[in-house]
Amino acid sequence: MALQLPGPIADGGTLLHGRVTAPEIRPRHLLHVLPSFALGGVQVRLARLIGALGHRYRHTVLALDGNLAASAILDPAVDVDVEAVKHLPKHPPASLFAVRRRIRAEMPDLLCTYNWGAIDWAMGARFFSRCNHVHFEDGFGPDEIEHRLKRRAFLRRLALGKARHVIVPSHTLETIALSEWHLAPDHVRYIPNGIDADAFAATSHGAKPLFARAANETIIGTVAPLRPEKNVGRLIRAFAAMNSTVSTRLVIAGGGAQRDELGALAQSLGVADRVLFLGAINEPGRALAQFDIFALSSNTEQMPMCVLEAMAMALPIVSVDVGDVKHMLAPANRALTVPTANEAGFASALDTLVTEPNRRAELGRLNQRHVRETYPWQVMVDTYDRVFSER
Repeated sequence: MALQLPGPIADGGTLLHGRVTAPEIRPRHLLHVLPSFALGGVQVRLARLIGALGHRYRHTVLALDGNLAASAILDPAVDVDVEAVKHLPKHPPASLFAVRRRIRAEMPDLLCTYNWGAIDWAMGARFFSRCNHVHFEDGFGPDEIEHRLKRRAFLRRLALGKARHVIVPSHTLETIALSEWHLAPDHVRYIPNGIDADAFAATSHGAKPLFARAANETIIGTVAPLRPEKNVGRLIRAFAAMNSTVSTRLVIAGGGAQRDELGALAQSLGVADRVLFLGAINEPGRALAQFDIFALSSNTEQMPMCVLEAMAMALPIVSVDVGDVKHMLAPANRALTVPTANEAGFASALDTLVTEPNRRAELGRLNQRHVRETYPWQVMVDTYDRVFSER
């Protein structure tokens, strides 16, 4: 910061050693309210964006569940405060008044709310604080996988009807926002996730291995928090049902409440000695660098960052058909997506890739080229920058 001598200059500059310097530009203050700042796709995207946007913004991140694990991947050079929020009152209007008090205390240039868990803050922004507001919707919990709850659809329409933008990363969510929540088309914006594929791959390939592997074994892997909606049990069952005689191991990167339950499932299926749980990891690329096949078994996704990361690492992908995943992949890989109920088909798709190493390599190459061309990181950063800087 320039040394300021007494007496401001009329145009907002500063008198320094007898000359006028340019006025300092106050960074825009973004207040981000998330249900959790645990390590996950939304949080990783936000942490990377904060770093990429640099010093034009300062950020306050509020985690409503108190989990601040994603703080570990924030760029320490950027001005960002992360805070676990004390529980709000359970019922409106007390909760909405508490939201208003906090928003007024922060005085943000823009309030950014994320997913259903922050809907009280979106409601408070509309009816109490009247601050500029953008909402990000990235998917649903297990209670809204098959059908959205009508009460929540009504509350979303009420809370988000005057938001400057409602931003979604998938065409699936875009359709839901328009047809089920009845939001105005000019309020809903589709902004796909992006990745710096070359930088991600270069960093990850140079990382220290997370586990030892035998020379002739094929590694099937996934990166997912161990929660019910990620349905890692589906992947373990499919792995156990595979017919291939090739030496294979299943590696699961991610921590969570289902760890013991999933370990017991692997034990009951007789594959516990070939299933490795890595636990939660801050750098998923270190795991992906050791995989031969990436598998996604979730009940619900929209545009998962883990799929983009796997593509950046030139991996072939076997997935259930959820959200936009099928259309994210290179066309040649799309045949390896199967309906969520078809566990036999899931196992068969894994068998196919395990026994065809040349096909694995070709699909991985095509996925890597596709993600570079279709989902570039800088395009996403520039688009978010325009959203955050709107006056």
